[in-house]
Amino acid sequence: MISFVVPAYNEAKYIAPTLESIHAAAKEAGEPYEIVVANDASTDATAELAERGGARVVAVHNRQIAATRNSGARASAGEVLFFVDADTRVSPALVKEALSALRSGAAGGGARVAFYGEVPPWVPAFMAVFTPLYFRLGRWAAGCFIFCTRAAYEATGGFDETTYAGEEIAFSRALKAAGRFVIVREPVATSARKVEGRTFWEMARLTAGVARSAGFAGRISRREDAGFWYEDRR
Repeated sequence: MISFVVPAYNEAKYIAPTLESIHAAAKEAGEPYEIVVANDASTDATAELAERGGARVVAVHNRQIAATRNSGARASAGEVLFFVDADTRVSPALVKEALSALRSGAAGGGARVAFYGEVPPWVPAFMAVFTPLYFRLGRWAAGCFIFCTRAAYEATGGFDETTYAGEEIAFSRALKAAGRFVIVREPVATSARKVEGRTFWEMARLTAGVARSAGFAGRISRREDAGFWYEDRR
């Protein structure tokens, strides 16, 4: 069985289309599946919409993305895990390609990211630089979409709960140590909310600040340094 784990905090705006995309992709894959939404202390209609959208909702109070992904994984039953953020939409082609990689012996992997909706005009140029550095040179999964076998997840110990941001990089490195790691060709679509209302130079300053905080390890261990991820920009 495939388990889709969706961490969520106040995601009423996005979660219904995300769940619809998962259902459509999983049904086309033709395998048994479940969707587990780890509802992390939401104060909006996230839990209600998730249940209405055919997900099993697990209530947690972590307010930390690594711990919430782990909570969802522990509550799931599948031999294959897909971690999909609540503002991210998967396609049938993407899920099929990821499953094919796992069946061919990969421990896990990720996908390049494309934004849906309107984006500021500077974003394509920024992504033209970011994409080859992050996905081709670093070969890391983006946090919005990560897949792996249950065995590989257990072997790595899951996401590092001492990390407030950059946990996807640490998890990618751990999966590489556990087996073959792939970045599939098909992209995943995620919302543009992190870049909405920001200028190129503001994003550049944020990126530089994150890089300074994360250091060589690529991880941020203090919440106060991770506002880019934890601020409420619904």
